[in-house]
Amino acid sequence: MDVFDVAILGGGPAGISAGIYAARFKLNAVVISNSLGGTAQTAHLIENYPGFGVISGFELMQKFKDHLKSFEIPVIEKHVYSASKENDIFTIKLTDEEVKAKCILIATGTKRRKLGVPGEAQFYGKGVSYCVTCDAFFYRDKTVAVVGGSDAANMAAILLASMAKKVYVIYRKEKLRGELVWIERVITNPKIEVLYNSNVVEITGKEFVEGVKLEDGREISVDGVFVEIGSIPECCCANDLGIEITQKGYIQVDASQKTNVDGVYAAGDVTSGSNGFQQIVTAASEGVIAIKSIFDDMEKSKVTLWKKE
Repeated sequence: MDVFDVAILGGGPAGISAGIYAARFKLNAVVISNSLGGTAQTAHLIENYPGFGVISGFELMQKFKDHLKSFEIPVIEKHVYSASKENDIFTIKLTDEEVKAKCILIATGTKRRKLGVPGEAQFYGKGVSYCVTCDAFFYRDKTVAVVGGSDAANMAAILLASMAKKVYVIYRKEKLRGELVWIERVITNPKIEVLYNSNVVEITGKEFVEGVKLEDGREISVDGVFVEIGSIPECCCANDLGIEITQKGYIQVDASQKTNVDGVYAAGDVTSGSNGFQQIVTAASEGVIAIKSIFDDMEKSKVTLWKKE
């Protein structure tokens, strides 16, 4: 079995950028991801990635993927189950095979946070959705609710308002958060009504979603519920390797994207490095920084071995 210089776990902006730079640094690398393109490809509109003006998440990540493929970096589209380290070599267990590498770069990003209320699981795919770009089309001329109040929720509401006849934004705080441009678009859109200081306690219906119940006793009739309440880090195999995790569940890294475990690096939304500022541009830069650190550390190891000899 070949031993790669680095196994990049994750195929979002951080993982793909790392793969591109690994090729440029002539590292023997592999990208492992069961969803190449990551959650970034579900973004409706991206207006803050330099050089593109306005572009959909799908289009932008397709460009990322095409760029990666141009370097012929191997991509394994499978789920990572565990990882271990023995004699300075890491073994990553996938669905039906193992990959060995000298270093690991964890760039697994985040997964959508759930409401955890009755009806949410029952109506998933039957009116409950976590992907507005995937499902907005099905709610043309209908009434929908967006649960959340940050950028993702605001963008979801704007997209839905272009199709639905009515959009409720249900938010637990007293004012929306995020980029001011999106907030302004939400509060000035005549199709959108923001319900502040409100919490969904149940999603109701029979075969499909028919409404939501709020904490104050109100019941609102809707045909669909889009959950946009943030995300939680996917700290793939962190426990297996003894990687330090912050109180909020993110992988702790230093300025060079190193973890507390020799040979393990992390980049992107899964790490503590972004300080909650989870953007495609920052994830991509962290992936590049991580690869530069891996390259530098490998070069130092070669010098050390040469001196010993």
